[in-house]
Amino acid sequence: MPPKYFGTDGIRGAANEWPMTADVALAVGMAAGSQFIRGDHRHRVVIGKDTRLSGYMIEPALTAGFVAVGMDVTLVGPMPTPAVAMLTRSLRADLGVVISASHNQYQDNGIKLFGPDGYKLSDDVESEIEARLAAGGEIDLARSANLGRANRLDDVEGRYIEFAKNTFPKDRTLDGVKVVVDCANGAAYSVAPTVLWELGATVIPVGVTPDGTNINDGCGSTLPAAMCSQVVAHGADLGLALDGDADRVVLADESGDLLDGDQLMALVATHWQQAEQLASDTIVATVMSNLGLEKYLAGQGLKLERTSVGDRYVVEYMREHRHNVGGEQSGHIILSDFNTTGDGLIAALQALAVFVETGKPVSETGRLFTPFPQVLRNVTVNGGQPLEDAMVRQAVDEGRARLGSAGRVVVRASGTEPLIRVMAEGEDDKLVDEIVEDIVSAVAQASN
Repeated sequence: MPPKYFGTDGIRGAANEWPMTADVALAVGMAAGSQFIRGDHRHRVVIGKDTRLSGYMIEPALTAGFVAVGMDVTLVGPMPTPAVAMLTRSLRADLGVVISASHNQYQDNGIKLFGPDGYKLSDDVESEIEARLAAGGEIDLARSANLGRANRLDDVEGRYIEFAKNTFPKDRTLDGVKVVVDCANGAAYSVAPTVLWELGATVIPVGVTPDGTNINDGCGSTLPAAMCSQVVAHGADLGLALDGDADRVVLADESGDLLDGDQLMALVATHWQQAEQLASDTIVATVMSNLGLEKYLAGQGLKLERTSVGDRYVVEYMREHRHNVGGEQSGHIILSDFNTTGDGLIAALQALAVFVETGKPVSETGRLFTPFPQVLRNVTVNGGQPLEDAMVRQAVDEGRARLGSAGRVVVRASGTEPLIRVMAEGEDDKLVDEIVEDIVSAVAQASN
């Protein structure tokens, strides 16, 4: 069986190890380029990246692959993933590429692909690219006269800055609002503080000095303690922390207490419902979103539809059923009225619009429900299929029986790392802890 390149969010791995090597990037460029060359027009791919050192290796290799099959390359440098999705549509490109491993440390990197509509590729299209990669030398190379060309786009930051600003209500301003923004030393290190400042905010920037190796290092949405402490230290009204490619965000109120993606979805959905902007009185989340969110929405007359973990599955469900608010607890918030993928900055701007309108502290406005006690543990695995082990299945079944209808158990393999993720939630925090510990022990024993 040929190796599988694509996971739940493109191709990802340790830089300079398979599959994140220069030769694989070259092959991906040729395979993906061949997949999207249709018709006789000049074909174009937009390539963006975050601030990882290995981007300097992967970007030229991808470029060479696309050029080799006759596709022109537009390089935009370090830019948020949602900016690349937007530019792919705006420039009428045939394909968009982001070189990023999102919230992972700098040692990892990845390749995310977007179709001409700005949406991440479907499983079927990824499978077709996988087949082209397996075929290897069967890919048709362009004749010498038909090779692609590469160029850099001028003022790409300005394009995204104006795009983001235009999602903020025209009748509001951030004048008088003090905001801490943590850019994770990643792709949004320049554009996010600029957007907030141009809208009127007083901005305290954190994580805006990337050096190739400090992305997500003690900062960003997965390690937001630095942002929270700066909110308190500066007496800010709130803080926001993006991840390395800025497609996710978490907020902090004026006391430095966090608001996760579930709270943000509740906030936006409630406000949009009141403004008659919420499609179908429904939001879309994954199986990991807290049961407290579901119960809160039900009390507001709203529905919560759940998908598998991964923002791409949320987006696919939203598109199929015409919903316009969805996301993940981790902070991937998809607002399809504005963009085709998770956009941490735009999600934060929608929350800021609500805070400005109410004029109340974020702690009063942004926390709409009390989450059920929820425990998430990650177990590192060394190959094998521990989720198919009889002992693991028994531990999961017993945990679900103990919780009954008052809670949930979710056990799944990570699509981007060698981990099994074990989550349980319910009204009794001690019981939840016990159930997670039992399942973690079973998974650890099965994977050894």
